[in-house]
Amino acid sequence: MPTAVITGAARGIGAAVAQALSAQGWQLTLIDSCRNDDALDYDLADAKELHTLAESTGSTAVIADVRDFAAIARACADTAARCGGVDAAIAVAGAIAGGPPVWELPHAQWDAMLDVNLTGVFHLVKAAVPYLLASPAGRFVAISSAAGTEPLQQLGGYVAAKHGVVGLVRTLAADLAGTSVTANVVAPGSTDTAVLAATARIYGLDSPAEFAQHSYLRRLLTPAEVASAVGYLCSREASAITGALLPVDGGFTG
Repeated sequence: MPTAVITGAARGIGAAVAQALSAQGWQLTLIDSCRNDDALDYDLADAKELHTLAESTGSTAVIADVRDFAAIARACADTAARCGGVDAAIAVAGAIAGGPPVWELPHAQWDAMLDVNLTGVFHLVKAAVPYLLASPAGRFVAISSAAGTEPLQQLGGYVAAKHGVVGLVRTLAADLAGTSVTANVVAPGSTDTAVLAATARIYGLDSPAEFAQHSYLRRLLTPAEVASAVGYLCSREASAITGALLPVDGGFTG
C-alpha cells in the first residue's frame, strides 16, 4: 500500500486530495497547522476538521505548521517508520493576503506569503525527498496557482511566492534527474475554497462566483477536480511526467 504525506490537508484542495488518494488505497499522513494567523483576515481550518477527515479516510492526523521545518521533518520520519516509507509528498498548504500595491505591502504580509506558500514547500522537499528516493516510484507534487504564471494586481506577495513554487519544483525535477522520483506542479484556477472567498474580499467583490467569468468554463472549479490531477501525477501512469506545470484552471491561462 503506497504512503503519502499531505500538507494543508484539513480542508479545501488538501482535503480533496486526501479523499482522492484514500479512495485509491493510499495510506496518508495529513498535516495542517489548525490555527489562525494574525497576518490573514480569514479563519483557517481547525483541529476538528483535520481529525474528522483523518477518521473518515483512515489516516494519521498531525498538527504542524509548514513554516516549522523540524515539525515537518518529524512528521515525514514518523510516517516512514510507521508505514515503511514515503512514496508521495503533496504540498498543498497555502494562504492568501493582499490589497496594497507592491511598494506598500506590509512586511508582515510579505513574510507570511513567502513563508507559508514557498518556504513551506521547500520544507516538505527537504523533509520528504530523502524518503521518496528510497521508493520505487516517488512522487512530489506542489500546488501553485494561476498566479504562479500570471501577474495579478493587489496580490504581490502571493504572486511572488506562487511563481517561486513553480521554479522551485521544476529545479527539484532537474536535480532528481536519473532517479525514479518525479516532481510536478499543479496550478489551479478559481476554485471554490476559503482562499477564493478571501480573494474576493481583497478585490471588493460581492461573491467569489464573480471569478467564474475569467475562465472558459464560466464556473468555479471544485477542489475534487484539482485533486484528480494530483492523483494522476501520483500514479504509476504518470511515470514519464516530471518538471511539468499542469494548469487546472478551466482555461483561465489558456
